[in-house]
Amino acid sequence: MRFYLDEDLSPRIAELLRGRGIDAVSAHETEGRGLTDDEQLRRAARDRRCLVTRNRDDFIRLTLECFAHHRPHHGILIVPHTLPANRFALIARALAEFARPHVGGLPSYAVVFLGT
Repeated sequence: MRFYLDEDLSPRIAELLRGRGIDAVSAHETEGRGLTDDEQLRRAARDRRCLVTRNRDDFIRLTLECFAHHRPHHGILIVPHTLPANRFALIARALAEFARPHVGGLPSYAVVFLGT
């Protein structure tokens, strides 16, 4: 599973994931800061990565638009607010556990909520 972390998540999470052998990049590391949500999603899709975000509503809407227009999409993984944003290790651990059974990534247009 390949992750692209939206800018609403700390780049530290991507570092922790890479330390666990998981392919993860952050918008902060790839000059993605300040891009629109649509641009973030396009970037993730271009790189065949699942976009990880806390921004549920906007990315659900964008997923529906991608589906309607047959735009590339490699899944959205939503980090719930029950996982505090400043608990980087906890979020990284939850993402790593999620990635284990999803080696091939998510299906196109899938929107999944990360379990806590």
